[in-house]
Amino acid sequence: MAVSRAHHVYGRRSDREGSLPQDSAGRHPGDARKEPHPPAPTAADHALHELMVFSRALCDAPDEGEILRLAMDHVAGAGPYRAEAGYLTVDGDLVPSPRNGQTHAVSVDRRVRELAGQDGPVTVPGRSWGRVLGLRGLERLHGYLVVTSRSRPTRAERSLLATLVRYTAAALSVAFAQRRQREDALELHRLREERTVLQRQLVLVVTELGYQRAVHALMADIAASGGGEEAVTRALHRLTGFPALVEDRFGRLKSWTGPRRPDPYPEPDPVRQDDMLHAVAREVGPVRIKDRLMTLVRPHGEILGVLALVDVLDEADEHTVFALEHAATSLALELAHLRNLAEVELRLHRELVDDLLAGTDAVSAYARSEAVGHDLHRSHYVVVVQWSNRTADDSFAQTVGRAASAVGMRSLLTRRSDHVVLVADDRPHARALHEELARETGTRSGTIGVSAPSDSVGDIPHRYQEAQRALEVRRNSRERYGTTFFDELGLYRILGPGADHAELETFVHEWLGQLIAYDSRHRTVMVETLSRYFDCGGNYDEAAESLAIHRSTLRYRLRRIREISGNDLANVEDRLNLQVATRVWKIGLGGPG
Repeated sequence: MAVSRAHHVYGRRSDREGSLPQDSAGRHPGDARKEPHPPAPTAADHALHELMVFSRALCDAPDEGEILRLAMDHVAGAGPYRAEAGYLTVDGDLVPSPRNGQTHAVSVDRRVRELAGQDGPVTVPGRSWGRVLGLRGLERLHGYLVVTSRSRPTRAERSLLATLVRYTAAALSVAFAQRRQREDALELHRLREERTVLQRQLVLVVTELGYQRAVHALMADIAASGGGEEAVTRALHRLTGFPALVEDRFGRLKSWTGPRRPDPYPEPDPVRQDDMLHAVAREVGPVRIKDRLMTLVRPHGEILGVLALVDVLDEADEHTVFALEHAATSLALELAHLRNLAEVELRLHRELVDDLLAGTDAVSAYARSEAVGHDLHRSHYVVVVQWSNRTADDSFAQTVGRAASAVGMRSLLTRRSDHVVLVADDRPHARALHEELARETGTRSGTIGVSAPSDSVGDIPHRYQEAQRALEVRRNSRERYGTTFFDELGLYRILGPGADHAELETFVHEWLGQLIAYDSRHRTVMVETLSRYFDCGGNYDEAAESLAIHRSTLRYRLRRIREISGNDLANVEDRLNLQVATRVWKIGLGGPG
């Protein structure tokens, strides 16, 4: 460009002055004395110079805040811009710069948070152009720069602004990495100092009493106090200096003592968890898997959980292994004791609930409920729980009991062949128990039925039937999973136990007999089609989707239903009776769900 510009200047001088003598290099005499003036710097030259100054200043910036301040100060050098605001990402949140203006702070801040990590336009009164620009590193979003202009920037000005943003993001990435390294170094130094202190304490214990005697004494105290998992991990961390943890046999965290606890704790993979348990069970003593030294908690051979130490640098010695083994023994005894108590309590609960559901005298029931710590004098509800992927065994009954306790339900519990029964002293929340059980089991495919309130012991058998009815209705509805209350069933209540079965059959035969016979002869599903159509409120699209057929197929079937049955779906009386008949057929007489 310099050569081209010089050539242009020279060419114009030749036009003005004519042909002048030249030396051997092609220069005119006197050219050495009269050098052409350098061209005046353009706006683009000035912007590039400002960008170079800015990039050098970034190298000296001590932290992320100073980098953002420099970017906001230098943005005007890239074009007709003004920095309205700046933000840094701190612990997952956007923190505004102290240099942000106050005039439009609320609207700008709201717009930045609406973008949720993306770039986008922003509107500021008096400024015709505005953008929210993300300051992105390779791994994370470091913050935002909000830039406006009175006029729309040119392509070159936008390019300069993009370069400034990239420089800023790169500098923030470097600053963030350096800060993280410093923090990690400080944390490592602190942990090493803490570990040194703990090791010195351990040496004192070994010197004065002997390490093994100290371990035995500490674990004996834990067992005697009934401290449970938390007491064991706390003692083990104090003895070894390593983070200590207890997981149940499914891989869910029960207790963690020490630094660097994952938050949130990783959700276990059932297949990998079983493989890990089998690998540890095959060995004698603690086993190292990745950065953990772990042993099984298994009284009488049954695995109840895992006790582990986090040993990233593989520094565990024989004293650490000894402490881990004895801690596992102590924890196994404690968990076995707690489990035995829970089983005794559960058995007493079951026997009482079984008698309540079958019918028992009030005096005996009140005395036995008081013995297990339950007030049976209050109004109670019978709750029936069934989960599609779980059999109603002791394990699932305990899961239901834990879930009920977690949501604040005071209840007695028993189980049947395919469901668990709770007798609760208050009306359950419409969703809480189902949500907690979904979290415990890992699936939402469960159904809960709740009876009307029972004010006396003698009402409980009848309330049990109501809860079963509510569960059955829910399982036969479009939304099979969730909680249904008997006192909210409406029409379904008259289809429950006690209804005149012969009358119901007569009614269904009167309105659906021809369709049922047609389905039987031709292997069709006319009654089911009509039932789904009513379930979907007469909506063709939803009904067709529910039946996995085309809309035109549904129309054909409904036309055939009118022809076969002789009933008109457009007639209010016919429509009502047909809908009730399909409900009775499905729920009262065992039609397909």
